[in-house]
Amino acid sequence: MKRSRQQAASELFAALYPRLAGWCRRLVDDDETAHEIASEAFTRLWARWTSVAEPRGFLYVTAANLVRDHWRTLERERKAVRRVTTETAVRPHTEQSDPSVRLLVQSLPERLRVPILLHYYADMPIREVSAVTGRKEGTVKADLHAARELLRAHLRRSLDHTR
Repeated sequence: MKRSRQQAASELFAALYPRLAGWCRRLVDDDETAHEIASEAFTRLWARWTSVAEPRGFLYVTAANLVRDHWRTLERERKAVRRVTTETAVRPHTEQSDPSVRLLVQSLPERLRVPILLHYYADMPIREVSAVTGRKEGTVKADLHAARELLRAHLRRSLDHTR
């Protein structure tokens, strides 16, 4: 009986892997990433082999979720590069008269700095920031508001000194 399961798994892999990897390739536009996603989908199938009624559907849904995760990661990386590029392009004349946002965020108390970094720089939704920090969502929202107010006040003072 065990031999027939292994044989069925081998036949399924031979029949579906090339098509699944090709489908992923069209979605992610990269051979290596497509093969990683297809392989991971099969790995997840093997972990649930005895409980999956429709392996083909399971593979494609799993691969679609992995592709979506890949796209999200790429978008976060693009946003981070844009932020760094913008921050580098807008060099302050002096730190006192024109502070960079990075320095301002670093100057925040840790209680406020961590939610700002997770929400705005790591692009995490408030729900995830709450889970990561172990704080209630309302507390995270209040901390984000307090941090924005501190940053706004600091920027106003800086702008007033330049006038």
